[in-house]
Amino acid sequence: MTLDRSGALAYKNKMATRPRPYRWKYDRPPSLQEFMAEFPDDAACAEWLAKRRWPDGFTCPSCDCRKGWKLETRSWLWQCAKCGKQTSVTAGTILHGTHLPLRTWFLAVYLVATHSNGMSALQLQSKLGIGSYKSAWLLLHKLRKAVVDPERTPLAGIVEADESSIPFLAKTDPICGGQGRSHDGKILIIGAVECTGDGKSRRIRLSRIVDYTSSSLKEFIEKATSAGSTIITDGFSSYLGMEGRKHVPKVVGIMAAHIVLPWIHKVFTNLKRLGLGVYHGFRGKNIQAYLDEFTYRWNRKRSFETAWSNLLGIGLRIPPMTYWTLTGRPSPKRTSPAAA
Repeated sequence: MTLDRSGALAYKNKMATRPRPYRWKYDRPPSLQEFMAEFPDDAACAEWLAKRRWPDGFTCPSCDCRKGWKLETRSWLWQCAKCGKQTSVTAGTILHGTHLPLRTWFLAVYLVATHSNGMSALQLQSKLGIGSYKSAWLLLHKLRKAVVDPERTPLAGIVEADESSIPFLAKTDPICGGQGRSHDGKILIIGAVECTGDGKSRRIRLSRIVDYTSSSLKEFIEKATSAGSTIITDGFSSYLGMEGRKHVPKVVGIMAAHIVLPWIHKVFTNLKRLGLGVYHGFRGKNIQAYLDEFTYRWNRKRSFETAWSNLLGIGLRIPPMTYWTLTGRPSPKRTSPAAA
């Protein structure tokens, strides 16, 4: 073997034995095969959840004891050394009481967080082999509750704001919606985009509103932006008189609105394409959940690692919820039987 070949072989061995590069290095999601290899079973998923939930070691939720051990029979079950209480890594979280495997949850989070066009419950059921549509719907809507971080900060700096409408059709709605700012047959929404000084966008906020009155629009602006922000609008009179914020109205006139407010109109365009393509039209009942999911992915479209890990991380911090709480219907198990 020549010296050159020996050197090449040594280099090849060095490259083979070095630590694997961080799989999110180029800010792209790993392939589905790589993700599945990272979490091959429920035990691997439970270990990740335990480290995320108790980064400084197990803490008993009953007595706050810091000493405990993981049970060998169930890798996601811990027992407190002081009071003997057994606690699952999913107890008191969005995964509380789930009958689905933990790996199914992880794959669902991967698809929801990294799929640029979003996932419907029917698609999720098919791809993950979930037995019923109801289970897939429940899983997806629980994740949609976890996309809103209760500790998120409001938009700041230069912010574009505008209102829009999404046509929809239900049994009791008119066949044709009204024109302009008419409310007939439409879901009314408002949005805001945090912009940089060089003309790029950062984070967004979206919300459903009941009308285009000054109180509705200003209430959204006050919640979505921080005091001292500069709010750029199309000059609609309902935005006038915003308190604690600098208002810069840019009257559209004969100019196209997307020229004056490019980023917020890009957001609205992408949102409407999502509704028509994936969901075949939004419905008014769960529209805020769809808006929150769209906002979550938009704000993390260049940070896929943060997208999936934060979604599970937020889910560990919000309280459990059932099908009945999500639908707003009374549980039949809690309804007393009718008198004979």
